[in-house]
Amino acid sequence: MKWWKLVGLAGLAGVVATGAVTVRAERQRRAYTPEEIRSRLHERVEQAREAAAES
Repeated sequence: MKWWKLVGLAGLAGVVATGAVTVRAERQRRAYTPEEIRSRLHERVEQAREAAAES
């Protein structure tokens, strides 16, 4: 019965760790200003146009 407890605790620790990583990534994503997001999108569009022109 003890090994079931260990497996359960390991699973719980995995879920908590995954949640912490997800929350951290979300905070970093939301830290961008609208101007930064807009400029990044413009850069991506330009790169896509260049890649399409090369093909």
